[in-house]
Amino acid sequence: MPKESMTSRERWLAVLNHQKPDRIPMDYWATPEATKKLMKYLRCDSEESLFNRLHIDPVTTVWPKYIGPPERAGFMEPPVGSDKNIDIFGCGFKEMSYGVGVYEECIHHPLAEYETLEEIMHNYRWPSPDWYDYSVIPSQIMGKEKYPIQCYGSEPGWKYAHLRGHEQALIDFVLHPEIAHYCIDEIFDFCHEVTRRIYETIPDRVDLTYVTEDFGSQESLMYSPDLIRDFFIPGMKRMINLAHETGSFVFHHSDGAIREIIPEMVKAGIDILNPIQWRCKGMEREALKRDFGDEIVFHGAMDNQYTLAFGSIKEVHREALDNLRILGKGGGYILAPCHNIQVASPPENIVTMYETGCGNGWY
Repeated sequence: MPKESMTSRERWLAVLNHQKPDRIPMDYWATPEATKKLMKYLRCDSEESLFNRLHIDPVTTVWPKYIGPPERAGFMEPPVGSDKNIDIFGCGFKEMSYGVGVYEECIHHPLAEYETLEEIMHNYRWPSPDWYDYSVIPSQIMGKEKYPIQCYGSEPGWKYAHLRGHEQALIDFVLHPEIAHYCIDEIFDFCHEVTRRIYETIPDRVDLTYVTEDFGSQESLMYSPDLIRDFFIPGMKRMINLAHETGSFVFHHSDGAIREIIPEMVKAGIDILNPIQWRCKGMEREALKRDFGDEIVFHGAMDNQYTLAFGSIKEVHREALDNLRILGKGGGYILAPCHNIQVASPPENIVTMYETGCGNGWY
């Protein structure tokens, strides 16, 4: 194997600038249970040693410290002694075990009881960007010079579903568009200002900004293209422009069969498309590379609905090679699982994915 001549950050930035790195970068997404299992298998005592062992190019995420009202304790800071985690929007979460993993599910929707926009405007208190202390962020990137830095930009549809409940949120787009527009715009405004302040705190250091939304199901879009253009793209474009003005690249995540809306996302200015669930309808890798490979970078494409979880080592090896050949041709690809690796995935499969990428991704 050739000797590496780039840091992880240099490798990412080369790909994002449509240049060829020494090898294809490799990212890591997994549940805590899957990571613990993999570390035990490889006898690694830390995530850093795990990343070094598999030649993974990890990303460091920054976020300000919550200092707001105690009743909105912040998503990462649950109230002491409570099994319910209240986020800054007032949405309540509870850890739910599904046998193979524990996930936080939203169980309290603070806007579900309201029937009119006037009720929401009169009774609900939106979170403020002032509820965060941004001065802690520089310390979060100390010693991380070798790694790309990212911040979480926006995902308003996901948060709107928490505020109203998933079923009611979908109903609102058709029957109560004034409520949906108002709330989504408020979420975008909040995210825009928080992200702007993060940029100010560590100028020219945020490499990636997440401007995400889950638009796809296994077979098609979950929303019509017209609805996406109406409710989401204007706010996403505003977030994208902010990122580009500060030199940050835009990472766009959208699960499922989203082929129909990809041209709109590219036109809006996304730089990276994730997760490339190529088993979904219309998401064939060859066509995506042909139609969009000159404009965006592809991230993911290692299937964890079947291949990583239930496939053989041979199948994992072949899929990684196919991704390198198809999506990595001429550059523009970051190898990664097409969502969080689940604990059901055998460690042997995960190791095979990264060893194949490292052994065959050199330019």
